Amino acid sequence: MKKLTTALLATGLLLSASACTAPTKLTTAETCDRVKTVVSSQTDSIGKTGMTRLANRIRPIQAVASDDLKSALQSIIEYADESAKETPDAEKLSALEAGSQEAGSTYTKFCS
Repeated sequence: MKKLTTALLATGLLLSASACTAPTKLTTAETCDRVKTVVSSQTDSIGKTGMTRLANRIRPIQAVASDDLKSALQSIIEYADESAKETPDAEKLSALEAGSQEAGSTYTKFCS
């Protein structure tokens, strides 16, 4: 009986471990669709709270984004995070703004 219980537990652990594999990478089209959904539902994007929400909604997409858009989404997240700080660093924010604008161009290039 102990052997059967041990075997069943081991099987269960193996099955649950196999379910925890790394997430699959999205195609560029799938990434665009997910970002479009986030951006279209973003009604309160003005202000610190809106920037925090935007960054938090894009983070899970960026983790599995296509290689074409991964760095662009990272730039947007970094800009949103710095913008949402209580006292953002002006120099860093201006540098990140340039990266964010470039990310917007990249997004338009692949998602239009």
